[in-house]
Amino acid sequence: MSQAHNGEPVTEKRALIEYIEAGCKPPEAWRIGTEHEKFAYRLDDLRPLEYEGEPGVRALLEGLTRFGWEPVLEKGNPIALTKPDGSAITLEPAGQIELAGAPLPTIHETCKEFTDHLIQAKTLAEEMQIGFLCLGYHPKWPRADMPWMPKARYAIMRRHMPKRGNLGLEMMQSTCTVQVNMDFDSEATMVRMFRVSLALQPVATALWANSPFKEGKPNGFLSYRSHIWTDTDPDRCGVLPFVFEDGFGFERYVDYMLDVPMYFVYRGGEYIDAAGQSFRDFMAGRLPALPGEVPTSADWTDHLTTAFPEVRLKRFLEMRGTDGGPWARLCALPGFWGGLLYDPVALDAAWDMVKDWTPEEHDHLRREVPRTALKTPFRDATVRELALRALDIAGAGLGRRARLDSTGQDESSYLNPLRQIAESGITPAEELLTQFEGPWKGSVDPAFREHAY
Repeated sequence: MSQAHNGEPVTEKRALIEYIEAGCKPPEAWRIGTEHEKFAYRLDDLRPLEYEGEPGVRALLEGLTRFGWEPVLEKGNPIALTKPDGSAITLEPAGQIELAGAPLPTIHETCKEFTDHLIQAKTLAEEMQIGFLCLGYHPKWPRADMPWMPKARYAIMRRHMPKRGNLGLEMMQSTCTVQVNMDFDSEATMVRMFRVSLALQPVATALWANSPFKEGKPNGFLSYRSHIWTDTDPDRCGVLPFVFEDGFGFERYVDYMLDVPMYFVYRGGEYIDAAGQSFRDFMAGRLPALPGEVPTSADWTDHLTTAFPEVRLKRFLEMRGTDGGPWARLCALPGFWGGLLYDPVALDAAWDMVKDWTPEEHDHLRREVPRTALKTPFRDATVRELALRALDIAGAGLGRRARLDSTGQDESSYLNPLRQIAESGITPAEELLTQFEGPWKGSVDPAFREHAY
């Protein structure tokens, strides 16, 4: 057992590699974990919920405990809720409510989990006179009007973010996403999955584009949330071109993470500010924030969460490229990535689709898709054609997975909302803009009724 597995001091890079490598599991043990965020707001004035007060985020979390959730406290404040199945409800910096779903065998179970959660949340919402908005960026209130939650790690990030980019605080306070966590059985499989999902992340960004407003007006983007990540922190965000280079594997990703500056160290219930300091120095006992101390596996686990590339490696792969949205598109995301990555034939077909893309083409997609989504030019076609091809591959992959629900349906039906988007060429964001210019008469306020959960 390596140092990083048993909590002993970690002083060698090999232990960090073995920590990630321990995530490998056979395909029959693969699971899908799906996370989604939503904006909580008051019905009377559409303002976001503060932590304290009535209605408030604290009261919401406390109310959810009636459904079997156990509170997680920080300095006496409930900041999260957990269940024994591995699911959690957590707070993003401005009080966005996140369901971090349990790792589940099928998308059918994931969708049931979403449904159960939303029933619970809406039960509280009716009592508290609040709502939950399913967009990727807050459409109405400026960042200065968004609250801060009492979580110490966010205070450290809040101080550090403006030093590294112009939009980091907007990322923290004004965005919502949906993302999916995927397993792998070996380093070779991880590499193939990482390359395919990183290449196709802009296609997912286009299909889920759902953040065209800022401060009550169109912002010039279809996925402004995605654009924000391009000016958040160059040390810890982006496309990671080294993933496509020969020799990429667990060790190369660990080297990348050792180059990502730290945010904090957690000791004795306190977050110690180590922003900008080096994990390599930490392993050598030379961390300025904690002189003489060396890290444990828990410190490495925390550090892995402080990088924000479009796809992130921990003991699983996280797909991070999509805007938040309604129930059907939440269920569609595990369908999209499960179909592409969990069937060997589909994974090979997806790799054939992207294997000759150049670094310049990856950069082009990452830069342009947030603005033009499915209409983004690519070679002799557009991203729309890439999306249709990816959906065909994913649908066939889900068919071969053959995970049936109680009515005998496989998981491919969850892709239907995406097929409608790709076939029409019209993204959710463009539909929002049409409503804004038409029946909404230049106001985003109707979104809080028509696009709430």
